Amino acid sequence: MEFEIKSCFTPNISNSHSLKVLDVTSSSVIIQMNDPDCRGVFPLDSFQYWIKKGSLIQIHDTEKKTS
Repeated sequence: MEFEIKSCFTPNISNSHSLKVLDVTSSSVIIQMNDPDCRGVFPLDSFQYWIKKGSLIQIHDTEKKTS
């Protein structure tokens, strides 16, 4: 699963444009930023907050293939 990062995503200290979810557990989400190549871990509820706030927008596979 991949997400576009909006400017209001405060934890984006590396100024990436997107991130990829590597693993999800019952308590955390492991992500990899695309630019530069770095990883991080978020508590699951915190990650869901950023999605609901509109700071992370899911990139659908069909959109990636056409762009």
